[in-house]
Amino acid sequence: MTDKISKCKVADLIKAKRLRLHMTQKELADAVGLPKFGDRTLRRWENGETKPSQLELAQILNFPESIPFPNNESGKYKMIDLFAGIGGTRQAFTQTGKVNVVFSDEFNPFSQKTYRANFGELPAGDITKISEESIPDHDILVGGFPCQAFSQAGLKKGFDDVRGTMFFEIARIIKYKRPKAFLLENVKNLQTHDKGKTFKTIKSTLEELGYVVNAKVLAAKDFGVPQNRERIYIVGFDKSQIKNYADFTYPNAPKTATRLGDILEHNVDDKYTISDALWEGHQRRKRDNKLAGKGFGYGLFNSDSSYTNTLSARYYKDGSEILIEQNGKNPRKLTPREAARLQGFPDDFIIPVSDTQAYKQFGNSVAIPVVKAVAEQIIKVLDGNQ
Repeated sequence: MTDKISKCKVADLIKAKRLRLHMTQKELADAVGLPKFGDRTLRRWENGETKPSQLELAQILNFPESIPFPNNESGKYKMIDLFAGIGGTRQAFTQTGKVNVVFSDEFNPFSQKTYRANFGELPAGDITKISEESIPDHDILVGGFPCQAFSQAGLKKGFDDVRGTMFFEIARIIKYKRPKAFLLENVKNLQTHDKGKTFKTIKSTLEELGYVVNAKVLAAKDFGVPQNRERIYIVGFDKSQIKNYADFTYPNAPKTATRLGDILEHNVDDKYTISDALWEGHQRRKRDNKLAGKGFGYGLFNSDSSYTNTLSARYYKDGSEILIEQNGKNPRKLTPREAARLQGFPDDFIIPVSDTQAYKQFGNSVAIPVVKAVAEQIIKVLDGNQ
């Protein structure tokens, strides 16, 4: 194929494709799986200095441009997606087939790019600059708010106690728009942060607004995801609108057996294998921490492992929490697609950003099967409301 097309024509095809995708050379190189320094190779192709192989050109030209997860505008319940990240919570709720997403918000431009590529919608930006009046009416509010600025929580009472935090942005929208239900997701330690004052303030604030509030920590590994990820899921219902709110129960975890090998890719590029220096550093720190009684260090897993450690947003730095064993060479990091699978994202979820950004995004996202199970329980209550 490429033998019959001039370098100039190939260069034009590649550049036009990349611009349609709104991607940088680094992002496209990582997205199509080019080796290390693939952005340099792509730059040479676009400049007409060299030509890709037939397979390489096909990988680029066949990269999806259509939206894989269009909105279900006929969904029974209208939903807004706050602090949306790359849309993991949205993905989980839309899998129920019953929601119509009418508004989304995400501040990070790289996450916005991934969100738009998959859902065809560019989320609004800084939530602090968006008035509650401008947000569409909705039945369900979801949000994975960042836990920040809570050090003073508990000094006052109720609603005023959370002003200046990102949780306040959710609270002010709930107060004005009165959704029938909400789901808020956060780290497990939210319950114990500041000796429990933070969570107490959040709960009392929502109750003060007229909502019954439920909270439970659920583990991803209990819902078929091979990752030891525990998160708190806060579910609330407006007592004035939902008379059967007491019917809500958290989902029973199926606790199906998990195996890491089921989500691992084959023939992984050597660029994901960690260097000798990094591997030696990991081993040295683990030895030192063990002697100091800290117990912290890298986590090494293989295909037969039941599950991994928690994938975090810092994974891009050195991959230490989840390293994959390899025969005859140093361990490797997860690929971005494996990181996506570790959170339950389907394989047709588009990753239009660099590896570094992808690791951050999936580390910050949610375990989709867990959220879907909770979503089904919320919708069950809404369906049963008279």
